[in-house]
Order: sequence, then structure tokens, then C-alpha cells
Amino acid sequence: MFAKKNRPSLSSSLDVQSNIEDEDFILRKRIRDNSPIDDRLDGDSESLNLASDEEEDIPGCPLPSTPEDNELLEAEMTEVLKAGVLSDEIDLGALAHNAAEQAEVFVRKVWEASWKVVHFKNLPKWLQDNDYLHRGHRPPLASFGACFKSIFRLHTETGNIWTHLLGCIMFIGATIYFLLRPAWQINLEEKMIFLSFFIGAIVCLGFSFAFHTVSCHSEMIGKLFSKLDYCGIALLIMGSFVPWLYYGFYCHYQPKIIYLTIVIVLGFFSIVTSLWDKFSTPQLRPVRASVFMAFGLSGVIPAIHYVYMEGWFNEISRSSLGWLVLMGLLYILGALFYALRIPERWFPGKFDLWGQSHQIFHVLVIVAALVHYHGISEMAMHRVSLGECDIKHTAIVL
Repeated sequence: MFAKKNRPSLSSSLDVQSNIEDEDFILRKRIRDNSPIDDRLDGDSESLNLASDEEEDIPGCPLPSTPEDNELLEAEMTEVLKAGVLSDEIDLGALAHNAAEQAEVFVRKVWEASWKVVHFKNLPKWLQDNDYLHRGHRPPLASFGACFKSIFRLHTETGNIWTHLLGCIMFIGATIYFLLRPAWQINLEEKMIFLSFFIGAIVCLGFSFAFHTVSCHSEMIGKLFSKLDYCGIALLIMGSFVPWLYYGFYCHYQPKIIYLTIVIVLGFFSIVTSLWDKFSTPQLRPVRASVFMAFGLSGVIPAIHYVYMEGWFNEISRSSLGWLVLMGLLYILGALFYALRIPERWFPGKFDLWGQSHQIFHVLVIVAALVHYHGISEMAMHRVSLGECDIKHTAIVL
């Protein structure tokens, strides 16, 4: 607070006005008489200054409790400003500290995610698939982003997701490598034959990875991707038949066409069955395994025919048929683990995260696909080394 400036009295104002008028009259007179005006102006200015000083000496009316000492006033104002600055610094420091703590808590919550694994009994009915797996299940996650982020968390589906995700990536790389081989090594027709197998493997593993990732999204999404998963298995079986029937009956056109047609029909039947809503229920698990096992075992008929034509001890039989038999055994073994739910059936709650039947089934599927790829590669190399066929193509008689 500062003291008010003293206000001049009414009489003083009138005297100043009369002095100004007298000054104006003297100036006009001096101009008319051509006389110097500096001396008079100086004198008159001194009189004006004296009047002004007298006005300023008139005591004012300060407000109550207002200090009249300017130095004291400035000292008080300085103390007030310093106190305000210090209080602001203290407040800003506290705010910064609280903000840092809140940011740390937020980052920790984001890192740990917003959901926790649950017990099997706490799952909704549409997520209850294997009652031998007790703990570590994902709860329903209502967004695809949360489902895909869950692949980096540890739960009952982690092993199922990563086994077929890595397998899918592996076969994508193998496909690119195979298709980029020069034409003088592998011609276009043979690339298309192998491509049927590669596409079946990639689609099967990709659909399986997608299903196990988003199965907890909602009941509708879970059923949709479950159907795609089973369709992928049918496509893998179909794609696996094409190369070995093509090279196995390379010089026998009629049986090759017949067997390929049968495979396509059985594959179409398997896909239609997979689209049936009740086909994906836990109660029909043995039925699912039986359908795909029967589809795969249908290859026994052309295999017997192949052995009859070529002979078991034929070089091409020794170099390829053994790998195909091993592939079939691996698929059957995987289907048995899947249907019987071994080993968690014997040790409930002990294989919730690792070593469960579905993970074993996934690994055996990938191994069987690799064995099949090796077998058809051996068959193709042997077939190319034999040169052109000596047997003429005969017409198909219906």
C-alpha cells in the first residue's frame, strides 16, 4: 500500500489559474514592446514552482494503518514477495513429486495389464473347454487388442498360441524360399504342386494361432474362429495329399485323378462338418478327432495301391513311403493326445500352463508337416531323376 498523493485546495487552484492568466498578459505585452522575456519567464516560473511546492507540502489524509515511511513500505513489500515465491516453489515441488508417483503407478499398472488369470470354475460356460486345466485361464477380453496383447502373458493358451505362430512363420519362410528357386531347378508346375501343401500348412497353423488368441473375446468370435481352426485342419490334410499323389502316381494318370477327386470330396465334407455349430462343443471332442483321423487314414488306400504298383523294395518306395508312414503315425498320435486329453487327465491341475495335451498335439502337427515336406521332396527328386514316363496315359473309364 502506498500513501495517497496530497490534493491541492480550491483557493490554491484559483491562485494558480490567476497567475497563468497574468503570465499570458505579460507575454503579449513583452512581444508588443519587443522586450526580452527570459528574465520575466524565469521569475514567473519560480513563482509557479513555489506555489507547486507549497501545494505539495500540504499534509494529505493517509489511510489507517498505512505506513508513511517509504523505505519501510518497500521492505515490507520485499518480504511479502519473497514469501510468495518460496510458497510457490514449495507447492510446485510437491506437485511434481505427486505427479512422478502417479506416473510410476500408472506405468506399473499398464505393464501388469488390467486383467488377471482366473480359475476354471470362474469362467463363463462358453470358455469352459478342458476341466482338467484348473488355473491360469484368461477371462473374457472384450477387445481384439487385449486378446493379441495376451500372447505376451502366461496363461493356459500361451503354449498353444506360440507353437503354431512360430510354425506358421517357419512355413511362410519355407514357401518364399521354395518359390524363389530358379526355374531350371524347379519348374512352375512343380512349384504349384508344392504350393498346395504350403498353403494348407500356413492356413492351418495361422487359423489355429488366431483361434487360440481370440477365443476369449466373446462367444460369437470364439465359435467363428473355432470353425476356421477346423477348416484349416481339413485344408492341411487336403494339401498334404496333393504332392504325394502327384509324384506317387506320376506315370499313372487315371488313378491319380481318381484319388485326387476323392480327397477333394472328403475335404469338402470335413469342412462342411466343421461349420456345424455343435461340432466345436467339448462333448464332441472325440467325434472331431475321429473325423480328421478318418480323413487322414483314407490315404492308406492309395498307399497300398502305390506299393502294389511300385513294390515295397523299390527305390522310390524306400526313399519316400517310409517318411509318409511316419507322418501319418505322428498325426494319429497327436489326435489321440487331443481326444484323450493326456496327460492332464491323469494329473488334473498339474499341466495347466505347460505340457498339456493340446500343446503336444500342436507340436506333433508341426513335426508331421515337416516330415511330410521332407518325404515329398525326396519323392520329387527321385521322380525327376528318372526322366520321362514310359507308360502312356490311358483314358478314364467310368
